[in-house]
Parts: sequence; structure tokens; C-alpha cells
Amino acid sequence: MMTTRPYPPGDRGPEPSGASGASEGGTPAAEVPTGAAAPSVPSGSADGTRGTGAPQVRRIGLRGESGVVPLARDFARQALYAWGWLPAAGADQRAAAEDVLLVVSELVTNACLHAEGPDELLLACDSKVIRVEVSDRGTGQPAPRTPHRAGRPGGHGMFIVQRLCLDWGVVRTAGRPGKTVWAELGGTA
Repeated sequence: MMTTRPYPPGDRGPEPSGASGASEGGTPAAEVPTGAAAPSVPSGSADGTRGTGAPQVRRIGLRGESGVVPLARDFARQALYAWGWLPAAGADQRAAAEDVLLVVSELVTNACLHAEGPDELLLACDSKVIRVEVSDRGTGQPAPRTPHRAGRPGGHGMFIVQRLCLDWGVVRTAGRPGKTVWAELGGTA
């Protein structure tokens, strides 16, 4: 596998306080989502815990579906309700939930525009972070436009992701086409 950073997916690296949010040896547990998607946890996709349990994970296949951006947003919204992010208790929690939905929209839209469409959306939640992963079969490398020009139409998706997220990157698996674009957003706990 290849990633855009020197540590494995799900490992956010050291935090200034010394806490890492890395898993304490718990085995990831899949949560049964609403809708037609089956739960599973890919190896190395999400670390951390929520309370004393493993991360809560939901995934949905998007290959060949129509209206994938609203489908992905609705799926993410259902997960946020199930995980207690919605309904929001205050302005900060509402803003955090809206950021997750925007990042889902941007990553799925980028897969539609630049990577032959998305194959799958995976969401993982622990007490600190929500991780969004969008897998596709594209060969390109997503990157924020630089220099970013606010007045220029289009091309703002990865700039938005970069600004809203704690971290983001790309993982490729040798011998398999495509990539997984992931992003991590801070939790409300």
C-alpha cells in the first residue's frame, strides 16, 4: 500500500498532548447500517475507540448507483443520527455534522468527476474522529488547486477537504486498480 503520509491509515500520528487516539488493541466491530449496505471493516481503515468499544463502522457500495452524491449524503446523515452527532445539541455539534456531510459530498463528487465514479463509501466513528473513505478505480492523484483562487469556478473540493479535516490522504493497494481517498474530521465529544 502507498499513502501520502509516513504513518498508516487511521493513525493520526502523535498529538501535541501526547495522546494518539490509536486503538488500544480492540478488534474493530461492524455496526449494522440502515439501508441495503452490509457492514464490514477493511484492514487498517480505522483506529480508535468510542467509549470502551471499537470504532463504529458503516459502508455502502456506490458502483453503478444513480444519484450517488445525495445517496452518500443520506447514508452519512443516517450514520450521524445513529452515532449521536444528530440531532445537534448546539451550534458546534451542528457545524461538525455539516462538515462531515460536506466532506462526504466533496469526496464522492471528485470520484464522479475525476475517477470513473465511486465504488464505495466507508464511515468510521470513534470518540475523537470520524473517518470518511471513498474508494474508486481512478488513477489520478487528488490535490488542492494551488494557488487557490476563490473566484475561479470549480476545483475547490480538495481545498475544502484540506481546510475542514484534521488530515487526509490517498491509499493505493499494489496489484489493484484505483485508490481510496480518506479524510478525518474532529469529533464532538
